[in-house]
Amino acid sequence: MTTAAPSEAPERVLSTLNRDGTRRWLDPRLSKGRFLARRRVVAYVLLVLYNALPWIEINGKPAMLLDVARREFTFFGTTFLSTDTLLLMLFIAGVFVLVFLLTALFGRVWCGWGCPQTVYMEFVFRPLERLCLGASPAARRQNAGTMPLRRALMYLAYFVVAFHLANTFLSYFVGARTVFQWSLGSPLNHPAAFLLVLAVTGLILFDFAYFREQVCIVACPYGRLQSVMLDRSSLIISYDEKRGEPRGKKGSKDRGNKGTGHQGIEGSRGQGSEPGAGDSHLSSRSALHASMPLALMPAPTGDCIDCRLCVTTCPTGIDIRNGLQMECIGCAQCIDACDAVMEKIGRPRGLIRYSSREAMEAGRKHLLRPRVILYPGLLLVIASLFVLVLVNRAPADITLLRASTRPYVTLTDGRVVNEVTVKIVNRTDELRRYDFSIEDMAGGAMETITPVIEVAPGETGQVVLSITSPRGVFQCGMATATIIIRDDAGYEKRMPHRLQGPFGGGTRGGSAVSESDE
Repeated sequence: MTTAAPSEAPERVLSTLNRDGTRRWLDPRLSKGRFLARRRVVAYVLLVLYNALPWIEINGKPAMLLDVARREFTFFGTTFLSTDTLLLMLFIAGVFVLVFLLTALFGRVWCGWGCPQTVYMEFVFRPLERLCLGASPAARRQNAGTMPLRRALMYLAYFVVAFHLANTFLSYFVGARTVFQWSLGSPLNHPAAFLLVLAVTGLILFDFAYFREQVCIVACPYGRLQSVMLDRSSLIISYDEKRGEPRGKKGSKDRGNKGTGHQGIEGSRGQGSEPGAGDSHLSSRSALHASMPLALMPAPTGDCIDCRLCVTTCPTGIDIRNGLQMECIGCAQCIDACDAVMEKIGRPRGLIRYSSREAMEAGRKHLLRPRVILYPGLLLVIASLFVLVLVNRAPADITLLRASTRPYVTLTDGRVVNEVTVKIVNRTDELRRYDFSIEDMAGGAMETITPVIEVAPGETGQVVLSITSPRGVFQCGMATATIIIRDDAGYEKRMPHRLQGPFGGGTRGGSAVSESDE
């Protein structure tokens, strides 16, 4: 029984898939230019920030520490607790609006300039690959005899970098100094942390040594969301089809009029050129064209010489001349490659450039448009609310909870006892002492056991208050008491709490009796 050969797709489905479904491995050519130089500066700054932030201290705290175990999150000297749900909601909303605004203005600039996947792939792991294996296919062919050793060295370098990045990743959760102290001892002393580092190291190696651009094309959802967030005025990498088409091979002296793609016979020598030895050749060619039938004359060509450098340099393997595509990450490597070619053939740069579909098709730009006005307005409102809530945060989070065992207890003398659990989260950086009192209410005085508790910075303290009140204060089985909480630094908070009690009058005889709601 013969096995049928796999059918081929009529066209390529993804830039990293061949038509038979196998993976198309990419080895993009490095194109040096102005945008690569700028991206390199941005990448190095981001790399330094990532590795330095856990070591930097602001107000005696790490610049960034995500202490999940204690549910404390420190950003640039300010600690947020798990109870800061409103601040968390505002922060997430602000991030989303900021992403929408940046995408509307600059397209996928984050993907090509700031995303960790791009930064580490293009400015750490690919440079290591080129250093170990060779910077070009010709260099790799020359190194074919030592290629196994070179690959082993490359993967060793990959492992060292990945292991360092994994330890840095861990330092964001437990602190850089803690990780440093752990690294001086045996991994068996901290097995959970060591296993986490090994797992993150393995994921980094899988990503940058094998999966690579597939993260951007297959795994990352941002590329699929760009069609929703982009508009016709968003800045994207664009190919000037009017200027570049039709494509064809030619030299700088065979170019046509700038931007049109049409070739003038008299202008083939170039404006402002000196008459010289080439004039006889141009004259004979002009005479030849003049005597040639129109159908046999060469078709006019655009500025694109179809060198395909924009394709071979693309880290996701697309052809930008086919228009905006989901796989484009906006890295501008095709711009640097095309600009170098244009300079060599004597044409102006910008055949591929940062532009918008509206500017390419209609020649006009609309910087101000509804979403560009709406997004900053929303961002300003969210930022203002965030600052307002942050500035007005109380030095303590206090929660009152009713006793879970019994709603109340009626004593032999008719008084009613309610137990209230008070939870206090100390938000300050100092040890605080808290005491409690009950405000008297109409119908009778209330009494309480007045404990004093101490709560360490960032910790949670808990105490149970026993509130005793006359039976007559209860209406329909309910009464409201005001609990006053004070600390030793002058902070005071008054919190109303609903007490439960009996519906009817009278006194139960005997010892204390537990009574539930009727």
